[in-house]
Amino acid sequence: MQYTLKKSLGQHFLHDENICRKIVSQLANKPGMQLLEIGPGGGAISKYLIELPGIDYKAIEVDAEKVAYLSKTYPVLQGKLIQEDILKANAPFEGHFSVIGNFPYNISSPILFKILEWEPEVDEVIGMFQKEVALRVASGPGSKVYGILSVLVQAFFRVDYLFDVHEQCFTPPPKVKSGVIRLSNLGNPYGITDKRKFINLVKAAFNQRRKTLRNALKGTLPPEALNDEVMGKRAEQLSVADFVALHKEYQL
Repeated sequence: MQYTLKKSLGQHFLHDENICRKIVSQLANKPGMQLLEIGPGGGAISKYLIELPGIDYKAIEVDAEKVAYLSKTYPVLQGKLIQEDILKANAPFEGHFSVIGNFPYNISSPILFKILEWEPEVDEVIGMFQKEVALRVASGPGSKVYGILSVLVQAFFRVDYLFDVHEQCFTPPPKVKSGVIRLSNLGNPYGITDKRKFINLVKAAFNQRRKTLRNALKGTLPPEALNDEVMGKRAEQLSVADFVALHKEYQL
């Protein structure tokens, strides 16, 4: 049984077995671990994940054809495949779990927002992204690519850029380079209690990133806050801690 490639789903299948094994080897594999694979596709890394001893594995795949292919090719996966859009899915486990995947590049940012939604339960993420997105998530203040995802992810996770993946490792080769990163849950170190408000503040600050915060946040902050010294800076100059301080001070 074969499967077809669907460009509409941003599908590029990893065929380099060394890279597949290298991605799987990054997992902090603990006995009894619950593990979710997002977008298993043709099973490039799934076939290695199901060999890990003592884990409770599930996979979410939106494409019915891939689900049928995986079920037939790897009978052990029957009952472990969830045919659903990851962006609409509920958490697949009770309690803590880890996430791994060669994430579809056309929805990689929304997947990160989904992981932020599940953050209290997500211990670790090993994810392959378009290199540009991976670098953005890992970048710090002052970088040209530092932005919304950098701040929001780093407020909850330590980010490690692990390695590049060459275009020729995929079928068909994507037009962009890829990178694998690890997100390690820090246990909400800043004590953020209203994640939605924090997300809205960071989005508003970066929405007009060339403007100072005084201009970018004019409609968001109370007028007296606009006189704060930090308001003369641009969003990319603020650290994660600076954004948290703003959020806590003004309850935004």
